[in-house]
Amino acid sequence: MTQSTQEQLRFHPSNGKTIRADFNGGELSSDFGALLLRETILHSGLISRLTQAIDDKRHPSYIDHSLQNLLVQRILQMACGYEDANDSNRLRKDPMLKLATGRNPLDDDNHLASSPTYTRLGKSMRRKDIYQMAEAFVHHFIASYDLPPMAIVIDLDHTPAITHGSQQMNLFNAKYQDYCYLPLLIFEGLSGKLITAILRPGKTPTGRENAAIIKRVIKLIRKRWPKTHLLVRGDSHFAQPELMHVVQANTHADYVLGKGAGHKTALRPKAKELLDEARRAFKVKTALAKLNDMPEPERLRLYGEAEYQAKSWKGLDTRIIYKAEVNEKGDNPRFIVTSIKEASPEVIYEDLYCPRGQDENFIKHLKSDLSGDRLSDQTFLANHLRLFYACAAYVLHYELRTKALKGTELEKAQPSTVITKLCKVAVKVVEYKDRIKLHLPSSCPFKKLLQHVTEIFYQMPLPRPG
Repeated sequence: MTQSTQEQLRFHPSNGKTIRADFNGGELSSDFGALLLRETILHSGLISRLTQAIDDKRHPSYIDHSLQNLLVQRILQMACGYEDANDSNRLRKDPMLKLATGRNPLDDDNHLASSPTYTRLGKSMRRKDIYQMAEAFVHHFIASYDLPPMAIVIDLDHTPAITHGSQQMNLFNAKYQDYCYLPLLIFEGLSGKLITAILRPGKTPTGRENAAIIKRVIKLIRKRWPKTHLLVRGDSHFAQPELMHVVQANTHADYVLGKGAGHKTALRPKAKELLDEARRAFKVKTALAKLNDMPEPERLRLYGEAEYQAKSWKGLDTRIIYKAEVNEKGDNPRFIVTSIKEASPEVIYEDLYCPRGQDENFIKHLKSDLSGDRLSDQTFLANHLRLFYACAAYVLHYELRTKALKGTELEKAQPSTVITKLCKVAVKVVEYKDRIKLHLPSSCPFKKLLQHVTEIFYQMPLPRPG
């Protein structure tokens, strides 16, 4: 059998005609969207910042791929839905990815980097490189604003990244009943912008650790925005005196932090009176609904404030806000601790604390859509670099949506939707001496959207070098 016969794909006949397929279609790619993400990179500056953060110790005589090109390639792959460095072996000849990284798409002598190159890059990471990359994300977040904002929300949250095998610093976490890392992800709660991320071992962080991280973040922000009001927000495992002291010591800064369901002997009794009232009111509303053949209420909430000062909170000026909720399953009290004095308990809980649930969506986009939890290297620093690849892909998707997709059906779409509809578009690449032509399917369902996006990018002035 000939090679062409071996590579044929056979299908059942249709309308009396045989169907065969082969792999002789020429230089095709399924990732037209890589070029859209390249336009985002050109207007972003993020990858340049990340490149400058790494001290490249490689000998110039043995370098085939610059550090910036390596980062661009790997981040583009993740932004297009390819989760692992092994994908580089199959994609290093892809014409669209080569074009998006600044190479001639059909040049057989200038392919992209392969998986072993990324393994070596991960092993070369030092703590200083990782630290500076984490700072680079913060600097990029700050630079994303033309003017200092009046206020921002610094959302803190840890999320498990399940590990497999003997990876450095993976630990068993009783809460998740598995071995994992427990990275800290920091987003701006009003916009969804990524501020930075810190890979951590799988153990629960101490107050000292959380305080040290937020202190560094606030310090970087304050250098550019001395008067911006900062609201630090997190769930119950951030309600630690060390972190609260850091925020309180900062002018124009507040915190609102969860306290879970409250300690049975400390906080729960303080909500008893209002909880009893909520329980009575819920029974009355349920009875009236049944009597009038109306839908029964799902829950009833009342809000209050309690005087409480833990021994470890010495020197802190705090308020305890609580929600006395009764629902079909019974009592559901919740407590938060805050430094905000002016707002009512209901406003603090409903308008300032509850929106932190949106942070879970940002984490989902990073982990599920962009493989932010695929940390399968053996060394801890190499896995930290993997996390940063996903973080950079998240930033690119955010900037693509806010810059070029604003006002379109994909303005608020999650990354997986953008990947499916805009990135995974078949394209044929034809290269001439003086130009490159890309032929897309005539029946492309997103033709008008692609015209809109590319025209916006084309008309946007590129930032000046440096």
